Amino acid sequence: MVELLPLSACDPGAIENLLDAAFGTDRKSRTAYLLRDGTACMPALSFGLLSSTHLIGSIQCWPVLIEASDGDSAAMVLVGPVAVAPELQGLGHGQALMQAMVDAAMLEGNPPMVMIGDAEYYGRFGFSAAETAGWNLPGPFEQNRLLLRNEGDYILPLTGMIGPDIGD
Repeated sequence: MVELLPLSACDPGAIENLLDAAFGTDRKSRTAYLLRDGTACMPALSFGLLSSTHLIGSIQCWPVLIEASDGDSAAMVLVGPVAVAPELQGLGHGQALMQAMVDAAMLEGNPPMVMIGDAEYYGRFGFSAAETAGWNLPGPFEQNRLLLRNEGDYILPLTGMIGPDIGD
């Protein structure tokens, strides 16, 4: 039996071990980590999947901003990492985590969400690269993998830099 829990109820060490297994121990050098710098994951949108007492999957969401050159900015949610234990990938656990996050986001006002990922896979959850061509990140990335989900039809800058939303 698999149980969905708030990520805050999961052991932080188990989360780190899962992330290392899913993405490698060099994962913190990736651009997505620059987007999370100085922020804490958003508890209402972050979940873990447990099978008996073992963490087999997790999803984390983070506050980010897109800042346009004219000074305008808009708050968004950075989705990821979405991690599933390598030996259990392809069994629908990632889809369950994404659906739980999307359902929770709808209760939180359906904020605009951005992620770095595969449009073919994440398109089923409303993510697309159609509106991100003018956006930039603070490190290397493939433009076609910068995806947006804006089901709430928020007005977002056409161009700008995405970075962590560390608040005031």
